[in-house]
Amino acid sequence: MSTRAHLVLIGGGHAHALVLRGMRQRPDLSVTLIDPAPRAAYSGMLPGFIAGHYPRAALEIDLARLARAAGARFVIGRAEGLDRARRHVLVAGQAPVPYDILSLDIGITSDLPDLPGFADHAVPAKPLGHFADRWAGFLAGVAAGHAAPRVVVIGAGVAGVELALAARHRLAKGGAAPELTLIEASDEILHDLRPGARTALLEALARAGIALRTGSRVARIGPGGVTLADGESLPAAFVIGAAGARPQGWLGETGLALTEGFVTVDRTLRSVSDPRVFAAGDCAHLSHAPRPKAGVFAVREAPILARNLIAGLTGGPMRAYRPQRRYLKLISMGEKRAAADRLALRIEGRWVWHWKDRIDRGFMRRFQDLPPTGCP
Repeated sequence: MSTRAHLVLIGGGHAHALVLRGMRQRPDLSVTLIDPAPRAAYSGMLPGFIAGHYPRAALEIDLARLARAAGARFVIGRAEGLDRARRHVLVAGQAPVPYDILSLDIGITSDLPDLPGFADHAVPAKPLGHFADRWAGFLAGVAAGHAAPRVVVIGAGVAGVELALAARHRLAKGGAAPELTLIEASDEILHDLRPGARTALLEALARAGIALRTGSRVARIGPGGVTLADGESLPAAFVIGAAGARPQGWLGETGLALTEGFVTVDRTLRSVSDPRVFAAGDCAHLSHAPRPKAGVFAVREAPILARNLIAGLTGGPMRAYRPQRRYLKLISMGEKRAAADRLALRIEGRWVWHWKDRIDRGFMRRFQDLPPTGCP
């Protein structure tokens, strides 16, 4: 390795946070983390925050503190491109950041840019930090009487169902009489879940009085709510976009090989088109074993990614990442109840929520109890 080789991590996603958590300082390696915000939200606890079970601080990873503990430089800025010929990361409003090896963990967005009015009158569920800010502002407006407790969620996948149930619980807990509507273009929802978990969630929606509109498409969004393709208007003071996972748009300008906009990587999490670029988490497409977008994969990728980034610099052997075929889904249900999608059986209740809570808090403790600077 040449003197002070430069490793750049773009994005403070779960995989990169864990890479930094396990990193020790090396005299021959300079590490830079680039992220638009000083803190990153943990996706597993977002429904609990929306429901009022957790304060904002409970689900935030302090990226600046994490970088300091790893001996890394932290650049607060938004990456907007790569100059792969010069090996520079282009950061909005700042000088380019040079790299020898680069890793991307920038997550996804649930923005709907082609939907008229979405940018002005709706809030994508991801990125998580922006969504949390907007939700807090909406709650303040409801409490002050400036906003009606009417929420429409576009997209009735697991994320949309969790957010709808969480929003309804929080608004009702605050004394409001909430009106929640969940819109799905397909005729059925949650078809990728096993029967037990699907039944539990459908019944939870019914108990909560959340209106489910399947086979419905949104035509536009205005300041007063949502207009469907058939002309029906649904009043709303807060509209959430949770319909699908979309890649960050600037990846399309990098010249990297992409699959549906996501960075295509091989078994080692290395780009199939550039040996100096790696990717992990939701922004990566596993060419050898495609998987859905889920945080569990980013967590499992982290130790493989950490090893292979160093191997990419030193020429050492790399390890293959082999994602599990089955994984446990613990799905929040608004109140302190959750359903487990693991077996065909119906597994739900408060004990499942506490199980999920222990897992989530355990994950966050890794970033709250940091070792002394420069230690593993």
